[in-house]
Amino acid sequence: MTKMKKTIIKYFIPVMASVVMVGCTKDFEAVNTNTNNPTDVTPDLLLSGVIKSTMDQQVSEAWGIGNIVTQHHAKIQFVNEDRYGWTENNGIWNNVYNNYRNLQNIFTKVGNDKTNPYYGVGLIMKSWMFSQVADAYGDAPYSEAGKAKTDGKYQPVYDKQEDIYTGILADLKTANESLATASGTLGGDLIYGGSIAKWRKAANSLRLRYLLRLSKKKNVNAEMQAIVSDPVNNPVFTGNADNAELKYLAAAPNQWPLYGTRVGSFDEFRVSKTLTDRLTALNDPRIYVFGRPTQKSVAAGNPQILGVPNGLSDVDALAYNGGVQGVSRVGYTFACLVCNDAGQTPPDPAAARALMMTYAELQFILAEARQRNMISTGTAEAYYQNGIAANFSYWQSVVPAIYNLNVSMPADYFTRPGVALTGTESEILAKIALQKWVSLYFNGLEAWFDWKRTGLPVIIPGPGNLNNNQVPVRYIYPLSEQSLNGVNRAAAVQRQGADNINTRTWIAK
Repeated sequence: MTKMKKTIIKYFIPVMASVVMVGCTKDFEAVNTNTNNPTDVTPDLLLSGVIKSTMDQQVSEAWGIGNIVTQHHAKIQFVNEDRYGWTENNGIWNNVYNNYRNLQNIFTKVGNDKTNPYYGVGLIMKSWMFSQVADAYGDAPYSEAGKAKTDGKYQPVYDKQEDIYTGILADLKTANESLATASGTLGGDLIYGGSIAKWRKAANSLRLRYLLRLSKKKNVNAEMQAIVSDPVNNPVFTGNADNAELKYLAAAPNQWPLYGTRVGSFDEFRVSKTLTDRLTALNDPRIYVFGRPTQKSVAAGNPQILGVPNGLSDVDALAYNGGVQGVSRVGYTFACLVCNDAGQTPPDPAAARALMMTYAELQFILAEARQRNMISTGTAEAYYQNGIAANFSYWQSVVPAIYNLNVSMPADYFTRPGVALTGTESEILAKIALQKWVSLYFNGLEAWFDWKRTGLPVIIPGPGNLNNNQVPVRYIYPLSEQSLNGVNRAAAVQRQGADNINTRTWIAK
């Protein structure tokens, strides 16, 4: 190599290095900032995301477990859920803790301003979310949850279920009081469209739900009476217009979550014989909401809605009543795009709704409370009849008219032997529980949570069950917790009992 070439190389390499360094460092921060990943989000966007995600999870939880374990639905294929061959069910756990981060961001934005409507609504969402965790798993992270970023709490303690309930009820009371003086716009509200008054009703109605659930362990009579006797300061639901629900839209991605389901996956789930038998015995037209006539009966010119028993083996479930054409599919209102029968109008992607709590449920809560002399306001019969009428009206408003389903309440319904609120104390409470169970259809795990408290209506494990004839009473903790938060999980198991599906949590013992 000549001396000139060596000289050129000697000076060329440093120059190129400096060019490369300049090229790499110039506008480094701007180039490496993802403008599609915001670092600061307003409360309205955070709230809408939390509501959509948690309410969609309600639908998913109802479909996968809730409707099955309470025998609204049954399965004819891949029947492990129906036979209680449960392993992990982490949907609620992951959904709540993931969304709680965004609730924490809302609280950070609001600060100490309790007149900000996001403060009260945030507390209501937090209370509802953690009630699901507590009722499904028992003891769980609560007081230290969501504090990894702010307080370095990467392994939060598991609070006792009792303490979680204390926090839930306190937060709902605070929410009601703060919303009474709240001002300003509540954007991102996918449930009530910004109505602060309706959120107050939701806070107090949820308080009554959780107080009744707590009544097995504590005397909550005075607290329940304080709510129902003071509607000015403690407003509650007064009609279906107050239902805490998410209404879906016709356009994706805001359609009914099951609308995009494969037909094969959808048809694994059928109407339970428990549900069809009970509604048939009452000659109850709501049966046409929950199921469709079997294809076999339609072909024979005698349409009938016939459910399949829960807890059958794969072979027996698929062969029941002559096969799939002999058992009813789930009702059109809840169907997927390609799940319509021949000659039927395709399902409406915006018909069904995700439910948090309804006016009908509230009325059944008050009916039971009054019957048990927990409150002195009103009569059990009036609350009971209000709940039934409200549920009929609800389905009349939800089921698309094009389906031509007459779900009006029969004029003599209240006087029918299986409906009239007469009989012994246990018979009356059983009738209230049955109608409440019907009203909790497709409401997450709420029917299961309520059944764990009362044992009503009766759930009989199917003949092919894998759990020694026991109905599961809880979810096991996510297995990942053993490595991520092992010490605190182990403390909870030591305190609560074995981490299996048959260990009753404190509130249901």
